[in-house]
Amino acid sequence: MKALLSTATGGPETLVLGDLPEPVAGPGQVVVAVKACSINFPDTLIIEDRYQFKPPRPFAPGGEIAGLVDSIGEGVTGFAVGDRVLAGCGNGGLSEKIVLGTHNLYKMPDEMSFEEGASLLMTYGTSAHALKDRGRMKPGESVLVLGGAGGIGISAIELAKAYGGRVVAGVSSEAKAQVAREAGADDVVIYPYQPFDKDQSKAVAEMFKAAAGPNGFDIVYDTVGGDYSEPAVRSIAWEGRFLVVGFPAGIAKLPLNLTLLKSCDVCGVFWGAYTAREPEKNRANIMELFELYKAGKIKPRVSETFPLERGGEAIAKLGNREAVGKLVVTI
Repeated sequence: MKALLSTATGGPETLVLGDLPEPVAGPGQVVVAVKACSINFPDTLIIEDRYQFKPPRPFAPGGEIAGLVDSIGEGVTGFAVGDRVLAGCGNGGLSEKIVLGTHNLYKMPDEMSFEEGASLLMTYGTSAHALKDRGRMKPGESVLVLGGAGGIGISAIELAKAYGGRVVAGVSSEAKAQVAREAGADDVVIYPYQPFDKDQSKAVAEMFKAAAGPNGFDIVYDTVGGDYSEPAVRSIAWEGRFLVVGFPAGIAKLPLNLTLLKSCDVCGVFWGAYTAREPEKNRANIMELFELYKAGKIKPRVSETFPLERGGEAIAKLGNREAVGKLVVTI
């Protein structure tokens, strides 16, 4: 079985196309023939041993897939050979087949392509958990989404609009601003590239405040980190919620006096752990996402596809913050 393998610690250039044994479904497991695997920020970290989990090598990166059920182990119910499914898998997705438990396996809506299916679970699952469970979002609230043109940012924009919010997207270029507008953003802030000195940080904060209006943002959805986080906190409303989602620009350092002055919450969003700790609540969120997809309120934006042997290029492009929407490897 072909797979794109990490055999040594390093960047995307260290990945090699190789062979793994054919997977066999044990009790409670299914084997999925992978048709599409999307690329996410954890894929850039896991091959460099910088992620929370460090699988033994050789392993294939790739944390979410869509495909066809190939075989079923003892005791599995609710799935049949040939079913179109999507799943979160942590790693192993950049391979022709993968063996999975059924706790994070879902039948895809008939209208959904494999490329879209592979692009739904991690981004939209994270955003649903962030906005609903951690952000306690209510209709009429205002939301700032940092990194609004990436896959996770687009999912946050679409869901915040579906939940009845006013959304401002923070992006780094006019081209990305157009993507955010197409996703439904009501307004866009184009911020400069970091690093920021004190005056530059203050200027970015003023840009955010102007877009927020006099009351500030009820929710800041931070997928970027780095020097962008502090200006965003400065634009937050009284008792606002600052959602910590990701750090492609680096781990932010916040002056905690701001949280006191704003009486705001800083909320970590670890969707992967949530799926394990609250599987039924997570499944309910995912089923709601399927309904929103069928209603046309959300739609994963797949901007580019790559064959398996070029999966490293997709990981490199995402790691360099060059991606708009979702990058997907097709198999």
